[in-house]
Amino acid sequence: MIILVRRVAVAGALGALGAALAACGTPGASGTPHAAARPAHSAPTTAASSKPPTLTPGPSGLTPVFKNGPRTQGKTVALTFDADMTADQGARAAAGEHFDNPQLIGALRELKVPATVFMTGRWADEYPQEARAIGRDPLFEVANHSYSHYAFTSDCYGLPTVSEDRMRSDVERAFAAFEKAGVPHVMPYFRFPGGCYDQRALRTLIPVGVTAVQWDVVSGDAFATDADAVAQQVLEGVRPGSVVVMHCTRSAAPTTERAVRTIVPELRKKGFRFVKVSELIQAASGGRR
Repeated sequence: MIILVRRVAVAGALGALGAALAACGTPGASGTPHAAARPAHSAPTTAASSKPPTLTPGPSGLTPVFKNGPRTQGKTVALTFDADMTADQGARAAAGEHFDNPQLIGALRELKVPATVFMTGRWADEYPQEARAIGRDPLFEVANHSYSHYAFTSDCYGLPTVSEDRMRSDVERAFAAFEKAGVPHVMPYFRFPGGCYDQRALRTLIPVGVTAVQWDVVSGDAFATDADAVAQQVLEGVRPGSVVVMHCTRSAAPTTERAVRTIVPELRKKGFRFVKVSELIQAASGGRR
């Protein structure tokens, strides 16, 4: 999910955003949320002793929404990266456009930064080896960003829209794509494409059993050309318990790796400790799993 709300200059990017937000899948796959019937996959479950932390359902049992961790339990911060590729971008990938960013992942490993990667199923289809490697690396955790990267509300940064009757299957299809790629231990977390949701979407996803994860710091890396400006925006916005939204797509966020190489040492100088989203959710839920 690519977010435009930021101070970094991206004049005219709103139209381009819709195109970039749609990228996800293998060349030749139908890649739409209206594809033929497929097995249903709800949020993965594990043994009770290792069950990932989640939030309790909201009012009327609605899918819970997490924005940031506690502000008073230490200087922790979660960097999150959206691995975006929309369902109709297979031809662009086949033509050489890069929706992955192995250099960024390499930088996170080099800097020893835990992170949460919100991955679309189409991205996992396109880059199964990378998806599998990220999922098997204990430094990272993988969570669901839908299959198609189509919006769950209307008027969401120009993204195509998933119909209400396809919302659940689009999320379940992403879990199936992760399983096919061999990604283990996928977290029961979901990030709405574009960050756009409403009560209808939260209600529709109740049976999937996920916690929706938003953020409180927008990096502004989408379509940015100034890595220093991206880094500055993050450094100015981070507070204890913050969730930072960034991107893991070279074509749509080419400066993210450079920004991260500035952000990480500066936040560490300020006493911040990097954690995965699951640690913040556990702290927010009072340590319950």
